[in-house]
Amino acid sequence: MTDRFVVLSGSSGGGKSTLLDELRRRGHSVIPEPGRRIVQMELESGGRALPWLDLEAFARRAIEVALADLDTAGGMSGWVFFDRGLVDAVAALEFATGSPARVGTLSRYHHTVFLAPPWPEIFSADAERRHGFDDAVAEFERLCEMYRRLGYRVTLLPKEKVEARADFVLNELSSFRHL
Repeated sequence: MTDRFVVLSGSSGGGKSTLLDELRRRGHSVIPEPGRRIVQMELESGGRALPWLDLEAFARRAIEVALADLDTAGGMSGWVFFDRGLVDAVAALEFATGSPARVGTLSRYHHTVFLAPPWPEIFSADAERRHGFDDAVAEFERLCEMYRRLGYRVTLLPKEKVEARADFVLNELSSFRHL
């Protein structure tokens, strides 16, 4: 586990990327969501590793990207906030295949993970997020279960303005050393 690598996970369309932007604005290192980056690359290249075409290929690619992101984050100082991470990718692979995935240790992040709960008032689909709100709720439930199963402390983000969410995250982490 790396105690300064903090995952923001949870429901699609729950405000994670907006929170990540706020944390970046406050001077923290951030790693953008692997899934969004993969979808953008696949759409540009005409690839098929898209969650709505081949979820298993997408999840396997997300695992590769999440592992590379961990290597990249090793060169960053202080708190490093991840918009999703390796556990999310493995959860997607398990969902896609129906069998438990084996990818070494998944305890590579701070033991507290922040999950964005489903928030219908801000959820919206777009060209890169083509699923509906019910799918986002089901994804949230799978992620809660997986993070808890792996021993992470799941902390739900409040449904508040982004500044208050960032304050909440930083306050929760304030008692932990991150040098």
